[in-house]
Amino acid sequence: MPAKKPASTGYDADAIQTLEGLEAVRKRPGMYIGGTGSDGLMHLVWELIDNAVDEASAGFASKVEITLHRDKSIEVADNGRGIPIDLHTKRKVSALEVVFTELHAGGKFGGGAYSSSGGLHGVGASVVNALAAKLIVEVDRNGATHVLGFNERIAGQFVGAKFKPGHKLEKIKRISKNKTGTRVRFWPDFDIFDPEAAIDVDEICSRATQACFLVPGMKVTVVDKRTASSVGDGKRLSEPFEFVSRGGLADLVEHLSSGAPVNQIISCSGIDTFNEKVPVDGKMTDVERECRVEVALRWTGGYDTKIASFVNTIPTSQGGTHQAGFDKALTRVVNNVVLKDNRKLAKLKKEDKHKAIKDDVQEGLVAAIKVTFPEPQFRGQTKQELGTPAIEGIVSRIVYEQLKEWMEPGGGPRSHVKAIADKLATAIQNRVASKQVLENKRKAAKLGSTGMPEKLADCRKHGPDSEIILVEGDSAAGPAKRGRNSETMAILPLRGKVVNAAKASQKQVLDNAEAQALFKSVGAGAGRDFNLDDARYGRIVILCDADVDGSHIRCLLLTLIHEYMRPMLEAGNVYAAQPPLYTTKVGDQIYRVYSDDERNSVTDELCKGNRKRENIKWQRFKGLGEMNVDELRHCALDPETRTLKRLTMDDAKQAKEASKMFDVLMGNDVGVRRDFLVKNSAFVDTATLDV
Repeated sequence: MPAKKPASTGYDADAIQTLEGLEAVRKRPGMYIGGTGSDGLMHLVWELIDNAVDEASAGFASKVEITLHRDKSIEVADNGRGIPIDLHTKRKVSALEVVFTELHAGGKFGGGAYSSSGGLHGVGASVVNALAAKLIVEVDRNGATHVLGFNERIAGQFVGAKFKPGHKLEKIKRISKNKTGTRVRFWPDFDIFDPEAAIDVDEICSRATQACFLVPGMKVTVVDKRTASSVGDGKRLSEPFEFVSRGGLADLVEHLSSGAPVNQIISCSGIDTFNEKVPVDGKMTDVERECRVEVALRWTGGYDTKIASFVNTIPTSQGGTHQAGFDKALTRVVNNVVLKDNRKLAKLKKEDKHKAIKDDVQEGLVAAIKVTFPEPQFRGQTKQELGTPAIEGIVSRIVYEQLKEWMEPGGGPRSHVKAIADKLATAIQNRVASKQVLENKRKAAKLGSTGMPEKLADCRKHGPDSEIILVEGDSAAGPAKRGRNSETMAILPLRGKVVNAAKASQKQVLDNAEAQALFKSVGAGAGRDFNLDDARYGRIVILCDADVDGSHIRCLLLTLIHEYMRPMLEAGNVYAAQPPLYTTKVGDQIYRVYSDDERNSVTDELCKGNRKRENIKWQRFKGLGEMNVDELRHCALDPETRTLKRLTMDDAKQAKEASKMFDVLMGNDVGVRRDFLVKNSAFVDTATLDV
């Protein structure tokens, strides 16, 4: 018998499919816009905004307007040259139709209509059309407004509710020959996008603001017609957002900066060329490209890094070769110039730990980087990361040379250079110290140690309902331990001086015994590494005497928490117990007051009858150690009777200033105290002095 033919698998020439035109975009939208959620929908808006901004960047437009309509459509308009409306020689339809129906069609290839642009792959407008249920383009050009519509990607005209297919552009009105521009309005196809996909007007305003910094003088307006506010009996649209910038990247750095600046904004710029192989008439040919580099940067007093990078007018959120070149140059100039022979790093130099790394250099850095050149290579259509290799070296050379010149004598203000050096040297010291602390923790873990301070009287249950009470001195610690609820209250007595975190280095803080005890007890780290979720206690309660020394310790503790455990303070989890200043017993009733005024007020109240003032004997508490267990429990430990004050960020800032003043008035530096007294002697009322 002849061999039986195998059943057909259906895999033959006819099984090979090709996707024509815009169908490829609809089949795999993620390849072009990153997904079908809100980010993908926003990307369509970015494509149209980028095209409008390109016109402004090239010097042909000064206004861009984005409108969000109530019917979920989005409109982007500019007063640029207007998309060409004449017949395309090869396609035999208008150039306008080609731009919106064919992938990789546009005026941004080969250095023709644009020397550089944001809409770089020639797919932006056509991708918007591919993923729109409906799209209408109006072009002001040649003395008339020309209109072309698209219904499910088919060109034609909308006449009322009906659509008539066709390739002809309609002239809807005559205008001045000097008036030009483009308006594109599209209705997203929600058969493609997720039902919850939405346009975020705040994100559009943020992107529009950013674009203005990149193209100084361009005015962007965002109008949201989707929401309205009530005015009397009617409705009024929300106020339009308008923004224009004149200062470029320096303005952007100022806009992004928060906190006290360490130095003035430094600007770098330069032009260089590179060769790139590109296909010309089917052959790979060396082409010379020109690249313009612009950089603005400054350091601020915080820890966070903010770097905004751009290629032409496109934000590159994932960086790329231009940002890599900037990072490399900045680290080199810091190590070779700024921190060369720095005294603060002398000890670390002996251990070869004095070199700054990228994280040190960029602590508190705010920077904006922009490169402008034709036909960049991006990693992916969403254009979030630059891939052109030659740009790294160009940016690195320009930034290094100009920053080196600014940092060296004769460049920028020496006080600013010194402030930068101090900040970055401290960043290195902190990193090395933090690494040492981590290594010590690991060693303790290997030895089976809990790592808890010996003096900590811990509670049995930890979590949001527990608290650690920081008690001043051993004399009060004993009664506090006996009077507490040991289920949820831990007692940590503080002996010796707490370090002043407002002026000490991180190493000095971490070496301080009292600070170490607090950090270890709470168990959530310190400084940048502090993690609120890891905290063993839900509250920190500061319990100090009601005298000057107690106030000093309270200020130092609050300053320490503000500088190294700030999330605890921001969450409202730090309190100060309010011990009474006076107590008296009248009959079976005990009265406790917290100030002289309150004592006088209570005395007046008690003497309203026949009781004489001299018969009311007030006892002043000189310290917590004078209270017995019951008294301490009543005023500081029992939630039913104690008074706690929740401490805020404002309290911490005041404490920081107060701790500095305590150091002046009570510290060991006699010279500083003398200078303060001389400077402020004019404010003293000499009549009150006992001389």
